[in-house]
Amino acid sequence: MTTLVRTVVVAKPLDRVFDYLSDFTTTTEWDPGTVRTERVSGDGGVGTEYHNTSRFAGRETELTYVVEKLVPGEVFALRGENKTVVAHDTMRFRDTGSGTEVTYTADFAFKGLLGTLSPVLGVVMAPAFKKLGDEAEKGMRDALERL
Repeated sequence: MTTLVRTVVVAKPLDRVFDYLSDFTTTTEWDPGTVRTERVSGDGGVGTEYHNTSRFAGRETELTYVVEKLVPGEVFALRGENKTVVAHDTMRFRDTGSGTEVTYTADFAFKGLLGTLSPVLGVVMAPAFKKLGDEAEKGMRDALERL
């Protein structure tokens, strides 16, 4: 499994930050790897399904994400899956008194043959995953600053 953790702190109210990021369709505005994200079903709460198309390491990939946990102002978590990977994305929110801290954790577990190769893939793909995390962190900070 590969895990990315990034923390962003902005001088914006927690409710605005949470509302923005818990609408997963906004990934097109802050995640440079996202080509598009569309809500397929649901109202944004637990069980809501999103279709995400992203570009990673030069390839486009599609995942179906489902909201697994939503605690307003505290946590927003989704599980994404396609034929080769399972992703768990969790955003935790904290009021800093002068703004909001968001800690974003993304866990990726490869399936099938890729799963058996995951220790090697983790090492080989480490630079690409670091770049993905760094770009998403910057994109999230920039988008939240514009709120």
